[in-house]
Amino acid sequence: MDAFDVVFIGSGPGGYVGAIRAAQLGFKTAVIEKDKTFGGTCLNVGCIPSKALLQSSEYYHEALHDFADHGIKIESVKLDLEKMMQRKNKIVADLTGGIEYLFKKNKITGIKGTGRIVNATTVEVTDANGTKIEIQAKNIVIATGSVPVELPFLKYDEKKILSSTGALVLDYVPKEMLVVGGGVIGLEMTSVWARLGSKVTVIEFAEKICSMADQDSINVLVRSMKKMGVTFMTSTKVTASRSVGGRVELDYESLNDGKKSSIQGDVVLVSTGRKPFTDGLGLENAKIEKDDRGRVKINAHYQTNVPNIFAIGDVIVGPMLAHKAEEEGVAVAEFLSTGYGHVNYATVPSVIYTHPEVSSVGMTEADAKAAGIEVSVGKFPFSANGRAKANGTTEGFVKIVCDKATDRIIGGHIVGVGSSELLGEIIVAMEFGGSSEDLARSFHSHPTMSEVIREAALAVDNRQRQG
Repeated sequence: MDAFDVVFIGSGPGGYVGAIRAAQLGFKTAVIEKDKTFGGTCLNVGCIPSKALLQSSEYYHEALHDFADHGIKIESVKLDLEKMMQRKNKIVADLTGGIEYLFKKNKITGIKGTGRIVNATTVEVTDANGTKIEIQAKNIVIATGSVPVELPFLKYDEKKILSSTGALVLDYVPKEMLVVGGGVIGLEMTSVWARLGSKVTVIEFAEKICSMADQDSINVLVRSMKKMGVTFMTSTKVTASRSVGGRVELDYESLNDGKKSSIQGDVVLVSTGRKPFTDGLGLENAKIEKDDRGRVKINAHYQTNVPNIFAIGDVIVGPMLAHKAEEEGVAVAEFLSTGYGHVNYATVPSVIYTHPEVSSVGMTEADAKAAGIEVSVGKFPFSANGRAKANGTTEGFVKIVCDKATDRIIGGHIVGVGSSELLGEIIVAMEFGGSSEDLARSFHSHPTMSEVIREAALAVDNRQRQG
């Protein structure tokens, strides 16, 4: 195998996007992937398949409950779960195949096998048959992502005890599903299976669901999910599990009063977070340092303590988000070319793709208070928006958080249908150091949902127009 200028270990969003940028900048580039298809967790068992099921389940739920309000009568709505899963699988196959095309187009060498760092300039690759080759690399980028955290008393079998991967391939709708962990993944999978007919109970250790998010937004989401039949148990610790008559029984304890009880479900989804995936990577061979949480230590340029070995994405500090990994991959490629590369972490968006979606960027009011920043806040509901009324999507609001002294936007929070798409406008404004006045003075087509962003910006100065 020829020597390469840069080798990415892992073909997820960080790896493949970084590799494309490196190739564009003239570097001879290779990407190593241990799985059968490129794309990493995101494309294969994460972002993409989950969004496909979220969309399909939303259509099913609307056909059952909402179409009649639009004058559309359907005598019988039937779920074809097999067809739904086939659609999801095709979308994944199309996109992972698309990465292979992009590699060929950009003259990137894709190598299937498990990569292990031998030393600072050598990576060993073992393919599915056990055959080993060694690759020489001037630079190595660790982009191996993360894996679900497994609880010692809830070991994954992907039949009764599910990780997010198992929750994406169920071939039946469980009558009752227990979800341990009320974070983003837990809420999204709850949305899918609750819409399709499961009675879902979410058990969360913390006092609040998604406690780090804007709580006004989360309150709207929780109310909506409760209307769908979802039960939430917060401040609750799961302590043990057992099989009872083909079902799973969990023991739990209230953190408020210490009361203990148990609950049964057909399946249990464990969504208690993810951890960096560095097992078998050979970090010790190059004496690469990790922190106390198992993350690879880096400097401001994503260099490890070995200067020509870099790390990006879920294996380093920061939110475990595909778009964050992408930008870090690009930053490394540009650093190798120019000596600098930049990611603005103040504008990394976060989205919970439920119904309604919860989308955020920057600081919450609580974050600003903790940082000693006095803020002005503008908030406006979708219920007062003409297009939202016409669409029947009036749930939620837009909230804009500004530094009171300068009017500069430091945070944006939207809960509502399609909020992930609307958030981009606030992100761009923040990238340019924009103010609420900038948004308030900008045209927004009428009638559109985006007008609520303008109204929220006007509301910062108490200038919003009601109705």
